[in-house]
Amino acid sequence: MSRLSPMSAVIGRVVATELKPSTPHQFFFWTARLSSVGIGAIVRVEGDDRTVWGVVTDAFAYSDLVTPLHDVIGADGDPARTGLAPSERPEIRLWQVAVLRQRPEEPLQPVPLGAVHMATDADVVAALRMDAFTLGEEPTGVPVGVYSAAGLEAPVFLDADFLLGPEAAHLNITGVSGLATKTSAVEFLLASLFQKFPAHKGSVAAVCFNVKGPDLCFLDQPGELDDADRRLYARLDLTPAPFEDVTVYAPYKADGVNLNTLRTHEALAARTEPLVWGLREVLDYAEVLLNKDDIDAKADAFIDFLADRVVGKEFEDRQLRDRPFLVDTFADLEEFFRAIFDYVEALGRGESWRTHHIATIRKVRNRLGNISTRAKGLVTDDGTASDLPWGRFRDRSALVVDVAGVDPLAQDLVFARVVSKLREHLERRDLGVDHVVVFVDELNKYAPGDGPDTYVRKMLLDLSERGRYLGLVLFSAQQFRSQVQRRVVGNAGTAVYGRMDSDELSMPAYATLSPAIKSKLASLPKGELMVRHPHFTQPIFVRFPRPAVLSGRDGVERFPPQADLPFAEAVARQLKALDRAIRADAVAELIHGRREEDVRRALHATRRIRPESVLAYFTAQLGARVERETGVVRRGVTPIKGGADPYA
Repeated sequence: MSRLSPMSAVIGRVVATELKPSTPHQFFFWTARLSSVGIGAIVRVEGDDRTVWGVVTDAFAYSDLVTPLHDVIGADGDPARTGLAPSERPEIRLWQVAVLRQRPEEPLQPVPLGAVHMATDADVVAALRMDAFTLGEEPTGVPVGVYSAAGLEAPVFLDADFLLGPEAAHLNITGVSGLATKTSAVEFLLASLFQKFPAHKGSVAAVCFNVKGPDLCFLDQPGELDDADRRLYARLDLTPAPFEDVTVYAPYKADGVNLNTLRTHEALAARTEPLVWGLREVLDYAEVLLNKDDIDAKADAFIDFLADRVVGKEFEDRQLRDRPFLVDTFADLEEFFRAIFDYVEALGRGESWRTHHIATIRKVRNRLGNISTRAKGLVTDDGTASDLPWGRFRDRSALVVDVAGVDPLAQDLVFARVVSKLREHLERRDLGVDHVVVFVDELNKYAPGDGPDTYVRKMLLDLSERGRYLGLVLFSAQQFRSQVQRRVVGNAGTAVYGRMDSDELSMPAYATLSPAIKSKLASLPKGELMVRHPHFTQPIFVRFPRPAVLSGRDGVERFPPQADLPFAEAVARQLKALDRAIRADAVAELIHGRREEDVRRALHATRRIRPESVLAYFTAQLGARVERETGVVRRGVTPIKGGADPYA
């Protein structure tokens, strides 16, 4: 024993009894009463030419008393008298351990009687089978945190092959809102992944959906760290720095010029882009707009007809009018619908057009019109789109899609289209990167365990089951794992748990955890997590440092959102983000008397192209000045009302 280091000193011995025998997967050991062992500690057993590593899952304390009555009688019923006893009553500590690994692994045998040691750095590597992916010429380890016990701080790694594929993929994190630091954990893991994802595995980017407040709006800004955080970063061999390549995309507000995000400070404008879609971008995802009762073969057939024959093409029908229809915008589509309704009404007894029942046409028209109304600012009537950089994703870039301030229907539409486009481009291998991590918070909202089988839920299920083959990986978070579709979370190769609610821990999904583990989960401090990973045969507790980025709350204080500006000033602000030399008064004079639709169209085109001469290009897009028409109201899509339409 004298030759052993303090970290390797014997702290206990394995004990096997008839009531508590040792097995290949579990054993017990006793220690002195004042021991540094605790729940979650990793230990090593040496005995019979066999080494066994395990993690402590439960603890018991015993004395020589048969019943509590003996102690009561011995103290004459006075608790204060127990301290006056002539001798101290013996007490032992017994620890229950789940086996992590045995060496040799075959033949698999019960844990032998032997000395128990606290784990060293090397023991942690062996126990968690991290030697398989952290050693060698091409390691694939990604730091997830630090295992701490008895003064030891050992780095813990996840296998990139089991995080981003192809062996397994996806990560899910569960925890109480505000106490489990779910967002902070994901931010740290993404930063760790960007720094340590091996080059031989290809390139990687992240698309993060910001669904509440300013949580993910300041990933490019440095946050404050203390000495303890910096020590953990050094132990994990990571650089504490914000993300270098970040772009935030957000829809406009209803005015079409002020962005619907809390990241509107002038200093951040260069990395904040509008997300605007037109009819072409929306039509392929019309199923998102339809409720379960709407989804039928007739509606699907007519939507397919619009997508294949009408939108973006010259469609000619002499019965409707003499010249072809050019349908590129919602306003154009409304004109097309009106021509159909006028034709059917003129017949007097017509109930269909080109085999499509008029009630079906009206239903589809109302549903499409609904999105242009509810998602105003995201969906534009003029057809000018400002989209994510499809085909031009950069390695280690983070794209934040901020939809926290939009209608839930618009959120579903954004999620459905972005994920679908990611999959399409990854299938064609023309996205610009090999792997994409999609982060979705509030997963229980988009993939609930019960309720209708929505388009978004089906998409998430498909992503979780088949995404890893394409390099499309889901990082998700929620407060209650039990409320999420089981197959979605079940396909997550890595599961992470922060502080948990006691009611959630009582659900059947947590039945395999010991009472002590559940008790620890219910009181975990911020910054501590329990991790399940394919290489770990048992859950492991780790600590992680605060992410080196500005939190949403601190970001809003440091970069206060600017108030919505009048139309002309808002246009000038966006142009100045492209060219600081542009004067607001020059822009105001240039757009004076112009129709707002024309100004918005020119602004969107300028932001999309980013020309060298911003003002000149913007002026050219405006075209010749025309007199404003009086009494003309901007066209929109208004749902049809009337007794003839049961869907109005």
